[in-house]
This record gives sequence, structure tokens and C-alpha cells, in this order.
Amino acid sequence: TGSVQGVFYRASTFEKAQGLNLLGWVKNLPGNSVEIVAEGPRYSLEELVAWAKVGPPDAVVDTCDVVWKEYVGQLRTFSIEY
Repeated sequence: TGSVQGVFYRASTFEKAQGLNLLGWVKNLPGNSVEIVAEGPRYSLEELVAWAKVGPPDAVVDTCDVVWKEYVGQLRTFSIEY
């Protein structure tokens, strides 16, 4: 949550996730927040979480809640959801 919409947060997340070979998606939610769902190696996920806490240059991230779940293996790409 924070100033994460209208600052290329989703596009930057997409690029970061692809660079880390992660699968999943990112989308805007109501209330100035963004949701990221990602699957991949734990070290890559941890790097994405660290990045998400800061975001792209124009973002101001107030909070970053992380929920870890068991690997499901249903995702095939990383995409921006609208």
C-alpha cells in the first residue's frame, strides 16, 4: 500500500519478476494498493519481496504484507492483470 498506483509499479514489478524468472501476476487493488502473486525459487521470491518494499523510483511504499504459501505450480507466465 501507499503511493503505488500511477507510478509504473505494476510494469516495474513485471520487469523485476521476469528478471528473476518468477511466475505469477501483479494487479492494482482499490485503496492505493497493489497485489503480487508469484511462484519460483525462495531466493528469487525473497529478492522480489525486498524490491516490493521499495518499488520503482516514484513509488512510496507504506506497507508490504507478505503471505507465504505452499508451491502450487499452476502459473505459467508473469503478467500484469487489469
